[in-house]
Order: sequence, then C-alpha cells, then structure tokens
Amino acid sequence: MNQYFTDEKPFLVLPTLGMGCATLGNLYAPISDADAQTTLQAAATGGVSLFDTAPFYGHGLSENRLGAFLNGLSERPMLSTKVGRSLAHGEAPGDTGFVDAGLARPYFDYSAAAVEQQVAESLSRLGVDSVNMLLVHDLGALTHGDDHARQFAIAMEGAFPALAKMKERGVTRAVGLGVNEVAICLEVLEEIDLDIILLAGRYTLLEQAPLDDLLPLCQSRAVQVVVGGPFNSGVLAGNPHYDYGAVPPAVAARVQALTVICERHNVPLPAAALQFPLAHPAVASVIPGARSAAEMTANIDHIAHPIPAALWADMREEGLIRADAPVPD
Repeated sequence: MNQYFTDEKPFLVLPTLGMGCATLGNLYAPISDADAQTTLQAAATGGVSLFDTAPFYGHGLSENRLGAFLNGLSERPMLSTKVGRSLAHGEAPGDTGFVDAGLARPYFDYSAAAVEQQVAESLSRLGVDSVNMLLVHDLGALTHGDDHARQFAIAMEGAFPALAKMKERGVTRAVGLGVNEVAICLEVLEEIDLDIILLAGRYTLLEQAPLDDLLPLCQSRAVQVVVGGPFNSGVLAGNPHYDYGAVPPAVAARVQALTVICERHNVPLPAAALQFPLAHPAVASVIPGARSAAEMTANIDHIAHPIPAALWADMREEGLIRADAPVPD
C-alpha cells in the first residue's frame, strides 16, 4: 500500500458544522450574488469555519463567490475544494444541474498535469495560495460506469501522486475523496491511505450501509469522514430532491415516518438529520448546503437543538435507523 498521506494524524481539527457550497453555484435554481454573500456572512456570523466547494459547482461560480467573501475577511476559515474536472472556458456547459452557471464546459481529467492546472485555477478563483483540503471529485463507477477502470487508473497514477506533492509543498494539508458512493472509497483505500473522505448522502437518517464496512475501516485507519448531503439532497429538510433527482415513493414514506417521530418529540427533522451522523466516531463534521441566510441560520440552530434519547429509541424501534448505529448522547 502506498502511504502518501500518513505522516501524522489527525491533520486537521474539523469543526462539527461546515457549509457545502454547491448551492452557491446555482444548483437547481439561481441565487443572486448578494444572496450568496449574505448566506456566507450568516455562516461566518454563526461560527461556521469550514467551507467546501469545487470547480464543478456552477463551473467556477461557487469558488468565485466564496473567493469574493474571503477577500473581506480578516481571518480565513478552513477551505476545501476538489480536483478531477477541468473547465473548458467559453464552451457551452450542457445540462449539469447548475442554472445560469459560468460559461464553461466541465470535463473529467484526473491526470497529474490537469490536476495541477485545476488547483491553480481554483486557488486563483478563491484568492488564496493554499487550502486545507484537496479532494478527488466524483471518482467511481457510479459516475463513470464502464469507463471507471480507466479513470481509476489515471487517478491513481496522476491525481493522487500530484496531490501528495502539493501537500509536501504546503498547497494543502489534507488529501482525500469527495464522492457519493461507498464502493470507490473502499477501492481507493485498498491501494493508498487517505486523510479525509467527504461522503455525500450515504450515511444519513435514510441510509446507514457504511456501518458495515467503510466507517469501521476509516476509524481503524484514522481517516476522517465528513458527511456531505446530510439532508440527502434536501428531502430531509423539506425540499423535493433525493440524490439530486425526484424523491421515490419509498423514500417519501420513510421521510414521513421520520417526521412523525420528530414531531412527537418536538424536534425539527433537519435537526435530527444533522446530528445523527456526528454520533459515529469516524465522522468529524457535517456540511449541509444553504441557499439563503435564513437556511444557514436554521442549520446553525438545528445542530444545537436538544434531542431527547427517546427520539432515537423510537426510530430504532420502528426500524428507521439501524440498531447498531451510534446515536448522540
């Protein structure tokens, strides 16, 4: 096993609550520059000190908006961005899920040379010379299908060694994955060690399969896990999306059952959704997104909302969370 990233751990002391910045790239619907800035300000005012973005989010728009915000700060928060997609500037992007995004076509390239250029462009948009985390974005069969083996080989020979060198140069302090599937995390960890895994949507109130393999493995290998998409693309916060698409009837029924239990105990469902993943010792942070200052403030309130032990007991009894899932004290 190539142990690129194991000289000392933990590399970072992560805050419990961060902000995922895909929404700043106009995910699903546009927000104004002004709303993006007030949302970021609400996060900072509420003590949020970790912001995760990517070139893909709005084809540079999210990083540009975050960079504009950072420019006015006296103290820089923790930053995370991603590699694996280059941007062909000036080309029509097609349907990527980002509305009124930057005029650039994202395309995958996990080669070392491309990753060096991707990071240079990200740092320029953010207006910084380093970030806390660099994550290989959307590697895996879920994204690449039949092309996965080829893309995996390119990343292992290009992206990861390139990021290891950037870590040596001080461009980043931690290197990992930013993905939506468990299988690729296990596949990468068979080959190399990692500092961080940002896993979106797979360890939530709706899904706990990582308890079987990934979370124990990360705990044993001192790989910190950041849970992205704790609302499963919004369905656990009252929005009509699950896994970036429509909500299947079975998922809607499960959300309704969770809602009933939360209402029984006077707890907002989003509060339970944010706090649940943090009970696992491998999970260091959750990073929900926000489209407005009000949503960001709600996230900050939810992470601190008191939740009685009886709520978790009811969820277990009704089979809505696994019996072996750790729950908050």
